[in-house]
Formats: sequence, C-alpha cells, structure tokens
Amino acid sequence: MTRFYPPSTPRAVEGGIVARSKRGAIAQHWWSKRFITVLEGMGLGSRLQRGRTYARKGQVVSLEIEAGSVAAQVQGSRARPYRVRIGASAFGKAEWAQIERQLAGNAWYLANLLAGEMPDDIEDVFTGIGLSLFPTSASDLSLDCSCPDWEVPCKHLAATFYLLAESFDEDPFRILAWRGRHRDDLLGNLHAARTDSPRGTDDPLAAGPPLESLLGSFFAPQGPVHRSRSSAQSRASLLDQLPPVEVAVRGRTLPDLLRPAYESRAAPGEA
Repeated sequence: MTRFYPPSTPRAVEGGIVARSKRGAIAQHWWSKRFITVLEGMGLGSRLQRGRTYARKGQVVSLEIEAGSVAAQVQGSRARPYRVRIGASAFGKAEWAQIERQLAGNAWYLANLLAGEMPDDIEDVFTGIGLSLFPTSASDLSLDCSCPDWEVPCKHLAATFYLLAESFDEDPFRILAWRGRHRDDLLGNLHAARTDSPRGTDDPLAAGPPLESLLGSFFAPQGPVHRSRSSAQSRASLLDQLPPVEVAVRGRTLPDLLRPAYESRAAPGEA
C-alpha cells in the first residue's frame, strides 16, 4: 500500500545554512558539476530538485564532512531536526599512498592543489590505480534520513546533496576529505614524498644545503669585486664604468646628463 503524508510546512530556522545560488544550476566549478552529473546518472537528479527550496530557505541546520560520511541535520515540520547521513567508501592508507605518489610525481597536480584548485584530470590518477574519485553508482552510496518519507532521496537528503555540491565548490579538498584524506594531511604527505624522492638540480622544489651550513660564508665575498684603479681617480670617470643604460632625455644619455654634477664635486683631499 502506498504511504501518503499530507503536505506540511517546515519550521523556520534561525542561523541555518543558506544556499548561495538562488536560482539556476547548483554547481559552478567542474568538480562540483561532475558530482551532480554523477548523481543525475544514478537517477537522483530530478529528486534533488525537491531539496532546493529547503536548501535556499536555510532548513539545513548543520553539515559535517568526514572520511566516508556526510552528516547533516535538516529542520522539517517536526520540532526536532531530521538526521541525515550520506555514506561513501573512504580509501585506506595503502590506497592513499598510491594516490599521493602519483600526485607528488607530477608538478602540474602539485601546483594546482597548492593553489587550492582541483586539477581537471585528477580523476585519471584515481582511475589509473583502480579507484574512482566520485561514486559511480547508487550502490556506492548509503543514504539515510530519520524522516518518515519513503522516497529516497527525500527532500531532506536532497537539500543535503544540494549544499554538499556547493560546499565542494567552496573547497574542493572536501571531496578528498570525504574519501579519507584531509587537506593538511594530503599536502604534508605530498611535500614529504617530493622531499624523499630523487630530484634534479633544475627542480624548483629541490632542497638546498641547510642554512646553518652557510652561516660561516654568508657575509664573505662570493666573487671578485671591481675596484677603482686609483683613489684619486676623477669622480666623473665613475660614469664610464656604468653598464649601458637605455635611458635618454632630449637626446642626451644618462651619463652625459650626470657628468657635470660629478665633475663639480672634488675628490677626497682635493677640497
């Protein structure tokens, strides 16, 4: 027998998470768009629309992303908010070690991640070792809500998906955190992998000698110093020692303009 629940009005929420987009597409960047595309491929796209009103009204009270789990509280018509959970498999240590070795070995990936962006071909890294950055089927996700609605996803889950995509827009590292690796841990491991791997002298990230080993010679001359041939040499001749300067004023070069001032100054002991 089909269950039927009469329409209800959700309770107003103070301080809820309000969606940034007021109309149109949910996602802005390629990674969050990709996430939505995956959901639509699972047949969840049309159902996500049910949660837009909830997300835009701020009915989502909280949203937390952890390894393998997204937990939220969504205020409905009842006094107590509904508990929502979206589960996905988090990769283990061995799998992340493989991923990090691949990322650390490519300066393109490293530069993008350090800039806070998701490389547009990062999915290839995961695919290359038999993994997938995004869920690929409905069986990759576990969806649960404490509401009485029998449809999955219900509007509370849909609102959570909506805000989750916007959260990925704001910080793509949250996608990786959902898969088991937080930003600081990932960047720290990538830096360690680069430091431990052999590198050529042209590598901009190659470590130089320790600073303490250079302190004894820090203030020592690093090359020959050009000296004047005579201490009584005319100050004006200093201009002749200048390298070529591509500056001219009314057809006169910079040394010619400065020469009268130099000639007017007496050398030490000549005054």
